[in-house]
This record gives sequence, structure tokens and C-alpha cells, in this order.
Amino acid sequence: MSTYSLARNIKQGHKPGENPWSVSRVVALLVLAFLAATWLVPFAWAVLTSLKSEADAGASTISLNPPDGLGFDAYRKVLSAGDIPSWAWNSLITSIAITFLTVAVSALAGYAFSRVSFTGRRWLYAAIIGAIIIPPQMLIVPLFRQMLAFDLVDTYWGIILPQTIAPAMVLILKRFFDQIPVELEDAARVDGANRLRVFWSIVLPLSRPILAAVAIFVFIGAWNNFLWPFIVTTDADLMTLPVGLQTVKSAYGLQYAQNMASAILAALPLVVVFLFFQRHIIKGVATTGFGGQ
Repeated sequence: MSTYSLARNIKQGHKPGENPWSVSRVVALLVLAFLAATWLVPFAWAVLTSLKSEADAGASTISLNPPDGLGFDAYRKVLSAGDIPSWAWNSLITSIAITFLTVAVSALAGYAFSRVSFTGRRWLYAAIIGAIIIPPQMLIVPLFRQMLAFDLVDTYWGIILPQTIAPAMVLILKRFFDQIPVELEDAARVDGANRLRVFWSIVLPLSRPILAAVAIFVFIGAWNNFLWPFIVTTDADLMTLPVGLQTVKSAYGLQYAQNMASAILAALPLVVVFLFFQRHIIKGVATTGFGGQ
């Protein structure tokens, strides 16, 4: 049973006369509390370490009240050492563009596999499934050669285009489109709507929860991506936030407090995204089976 299933069972409440603190409910609450602590403790530890001095952060003893106290020196040093606003802006531009293009391409492809019969459909679908098991690292060299051939190295498009193809998202959206009743589309076709009109006016509005979930997952992946932007960009003005923060850490060497401060700065936008769109994320987990249901 997934975490979402446990939470959903608790949220559904209890029947009249049923003990609200049954053994199964208490066990579910304990499991959820343990899973929440598993996720929150490392984050809290990172925040605490980022507030320590370098001497206290590198000490062999663990202390919640370090001798030098807590402060924001690590954050000030990281912010003063690099162009954080510019890197964050580059990450925002590329992540939004990657998200928009990936959702658009994946939705069109998923709908085609779900509803349209065409020659070679089964073979192409098998290729999409096979593409999921290919490690992205294997594609770095051919992708980089393509970017060189098209003169897209050190450009926004060089960062964006190779990340817009997401076979897993195509399969997820196809699975959702399969669940939409065909009768709704047939009724629209009878009224004179063409395939594109049906897709835009009927399928997409019904797919808002899954599209939002896919968009959030793609955005998080694009924001966190370090390897490809690191390879395809050498211009400091085009560096994304993960790449730029890595250059700051390399300049300072191994500094635990500053490393943790860099990680917190990079993660803050994702925390905000999750807080605003957590309902869509949970719906996406429930609908697509990300939670292992």
C-alpha cells in the first residue's frame, strides 16, 4: 500500500459507531509519521548545517547548539560569490520552456497512441517503451554533437530542446486518455468537430489534473538537472542555478556550511512549487500510479 493510499484511508473518516482510533488507523498514522520524518529529518539537518560556521559544521561532534552559534554567514558568502539572481532566472526560463514543450509534445503523442490508428503504431509504441530503459547518460555524446551541428551550444535552446522528449510522460498521458470515454469524442465528431477540436475542447479540459501533475514533475526535473546544462554551456551568463552553485562550491573547496546553503537555495523554489501545487501532485500520484498502487 502506498503512502497516498494510507492518507486517503485516514481522510475518509470512520463510520458511525466505529472506533476512530482502531488498531489499523493507529498503525497507518504511525507509518505516515515515520515516512514524514524520513523525508523531513535530512532537510532539517541541511538547514541546521547551513546556519553553522564552517568550524562547527566540520566538527566531529554533533551539536544542535554549536559554540559559534547559528547565523547566515554561509548564505552571505554563497550569494556574494556568484550571480545567483542571473542563474535563478536562467533556470526559471529553461524550466518553464521545457515544461511547456514537454507537456505539449507528450499530450499530443499520448493522444495519438490512445485514439489514432496508423501504420507502424505498435512498433513506434514499443520504441517509446524501450526508450524509457535507456540511461540518459548514453545520449549525451550524440546530443552534444547535434547541438554543435545546429550551432546551439551556449544557447537557451541548446539547454531546452534535448530535455523536451519524455517517453515516460507519453505513456502516463496515454494511460489517462485511455480512461476517457470514447462516446464523448464520438458525440463531438457527430456535431462536426474534427480531431484537433475534440482534443482541445474535450480531452484537454478533462485532463487538467494529470496535465498539472506531469507539468510539476517535469518542472522539478528540469530545475534540478545539472549534467546536461553543465555540458552544453560554458558561458557564465547562461548557467542555470545548479551549475552556477557548483562553480561557487568548487571555488571554495569543501565547505560544509556553504555546500548546504547552496543546496537550500537551489531547493527553495521547488519547496514553494510543492506547497502551491501539492493537491495536483497527490492527484497525479493517485491517477498515474506513481505511488506504487
